[in-house]
Parts: sequence; structure tokens; C-alpha cells
Amino acid sequence: MAMIEGFRIKNFKALRDVTLGKIWSTQHLSAITPMTVVIGKNGVGKSSLFDAFGFLADCLKVGVEEACDMRGRGGFDRIKSKEQTGPIEFELYFREHGTARPITYEVSIDLDTVGRPFVSKERLRQRRIGQKQGWPFSFLILNEGRGIVWKGETGGKQINEDKHQINIQSLFDQIKSGKDKEESRDTEEIELDDNRKLGISTLGSLKQHPRISLFRKFLEGWYLSYFTPDAARSLPLVGPQKQLNVHGDNLGNVVQFMEREHKARFQAILDRIAKKIPGIVNIATESTPDKRLLLRFNNQGFKDPFYAQQMSDGTLKVFAYLLLLEDPYPPPFLCIEEPENGLYHKLLETLAKEFREHATGKKNSSQIFITTHQPYFVDSLNPDEVWILEKGIDGFSTIRRASEDVVVKNMVEEGLPLGGLWYSDYLDAR
Repeated sequence: MAMIEGFRIKNFKALRDVTLGKIWSTQHLSAITPMTVVIGKNGVGKSSLFDAFGFLADCLKVGVEEACDMRGRGGFDRIKSKEQTGPIEFELYFREHGTARPITYEVSIDLDTVGRPFVSKERLRQRRIGQKQGWPFSFLILNEGRGIVWKGETGGKQINEDKHQINIQSLFDQIKSGKDKEESRDTEEIELDDNRKLGISTLGSLKQHPRISLFRKFLEGWYLSYFTPDAARSLPLVGPQKQLNVHGDNLGNVVQFMEREHKARFQAILDRIAKKIPGIVNIATESTPDKRLLLRFNNQGFKDPFYAQQMSDGTLKVFAYLLLLEDPYPPPFLCIEEPENGLYHKLLETLAKEFREHATGKKNSSQIFITTHQPYFVDSLNPDEVWILEKGIDGFSTIRRASEDVVVKNMVEEGLPLGGLWYSDYLDAR
């Protein structure tokens, strides 16, 4: 299973400079867990952290300029950290599976001379086969859309550690002169015709760049839940669909698909829902004369069914989350903001356990990232899984792992629930 082991975000909203887990320059730190939960008070930057992942995914899909404007972001000036110089930067430390060589992806987004967002720098690095120490080698280097890419699954060029000092022209000259045949083998000079698109978007579709393609597919597979119960109550056209979309307005279509293609999985969902939401005995779909799709719930004690339009927000949310977890082809990275909204508090611990049981780090599972401010949800977590986001006196966010506090870690080992400690202010900065 593909895993993010760490990431760094700079100059994005309240996140002037935050790092979770380990990146290539901090190998002494522990990687983030298959299930990672960020907690904090209102206004500390949890939504900004969630949106950082959404923004990066949108940059791949539509380009950086459109990504700055969509989902209510309001443009580059609104999402860049206030009064800060330098570009918005992301660094992602990713491993395809447990024994794979990790890949580091770095991207910088800034304004060009006419004030439009563009990709100023982009870089992919990986250690060579058999290399256990030292810095990774770059196999993609782009400055303002111009650079060099190394083909195949091996190879790369060791360059200056400071990514802002990469001299693309010097690399071009070295390759042309043939001074370093070992390093220049299977290299290609490239220049993108649109530096508002990520280089991995273009190069990742080419067979000769399997490492770039691997990372692009991983990023494309992210699922960020913008689920709203009102969207799930819509009446889509009939037609089975494999996966739930980000808003959940195709919930009935996914039920159609599961009913037809994965009956056993769907029955397992129904059995689990019956244990968590008493009274529901069956969920199915029904087609209207104009080929619209109704999602039908049969409740115990009632002859006539209820439809999605009549069901509670909490029922629809739990059902949607369980559908995500039962996906035969789950997304590699699943990101959910405040899943507790609209749910009965006693359901939260159960829901947390469902998420953890899915986030095993094994094949056919997802890495799950959640933001929450609900102690009942945190009660079932351990300190390694929880990160505490706080607002500094300068107005920017800071983050730390709950397990870094020895007192808290010892109290949890003694049987005290982590959510209760948070409610009692034991997780606050001291």
C-alpha cells in the first residue's frame, strides 16, 4: 500500500511552516501513521491543513491558477500566508510500499511578472537502488517550466541541496558536453508550454517516466471528502458508478453498483449499519419513471420505506463513510474533515475504530487523514496517531505529536482515554 510518511507545508494560509512526520531531511523522526488525526480548537488552522491537500490535488487536476480560485479559495493572494515573502511550497515524502525506496516531491507556486500564479519550481528525488545513506538524487528538475528529466526507474543527478539554487543552464551544458556520461545517460531536456500546469501532470502520462507516473497516479487517487447530506439527497440519473464522488451526490449510483457487483460487501455494510443505527433493515435503490434514482431505506416496524430525502444527516454520513471503506478499490489516501458533524456522540468511537481497522497499511486499504475537534472521537486513538494544531502568538499555526508529551503518553498507557485528557486540557501547550 502506498503511504505518505511525512509532509511539509510553507506559506499556505495559517500554515507558515509546518511539518508532520518525517521528510528526507528529518530521517530521525517517525513517519505519520496509517491513520492520522489532527485536533485543535476552532480557528487554529485545521481547515487550512485539510485544504492544503485539496489544493495540491486540484493543482494536478486543473492547474495552479484554477486551483487558487476554486472551492472558495479566492485566489493566490488569499491563500498565501499573510505578510510572508517567498512562494507557497509543499514537500511530500512518499513510499509505494513498505520496502520501496521513498520518493520526495517538492513544488513551489508563486506569482509571475504579470501577477498570475505559476509553478516556479518542481522536483522529484529518490535514492538509487542499494543506496542506504546520503541525499536522494533528483530525477526531475524544473525551474519555471524548463528543466531536465531522467528516464526509467533508476538514474538521477546529485545537485546543490538548496533547491532555490539549481542552475538549469549548467545542467543543460553538462549534458550537452558529455562530461558526465554516467549521470547524463537517458536524460531529456524539457520545456513545458504551460508553466501553470504541474510537470508531473504531463510527464506522468508517458511510459518512459515510470517513477513520475507512479507518483502522479498516487496523487490522482486521493479522495478528499466534501460530503454534504443535502448533496446525498439529490436525485441523480439512473446508472451504477464505482466510487463515491467528493460531494456524495452519487450515493444512490454507488449503491446500484455495489448491489450488482459486490452483493456480499454490500450486505456486510447493511449488517454493520444495523448495529450502529438501530432500525434500518434494508437499503436499496428505486428508479422513477423519468429515470431518476431514489435511495430507499426500510426501517423496522414500518411497511413503507423512507427515502434519502427523509433520512437524518447522521444516517447518510455513516452510510457514506462505510461505503468508502468497503470500496473494492479504495483510494490510497482518504482525507475527511470533522466527520463528527451531525453524528450522535456514542457513534464516534465506533466510527474511529472503523477507520482504524481499514487503515492497516496493507493492500486494499487507505491511509486516512482526519481533522476533528470532538474528544469522543479521540478517545479511541493512541498518542502516535494524534497531532495537536495550535495558533502561535504570531498568528500562525504550530503542530506537535501527542506522543511527544511523556506525561500524556504515560497516562494513556495507564488506561486514561486520550479524548478525556484533551477535554481536561492536558494536551494544551504548557
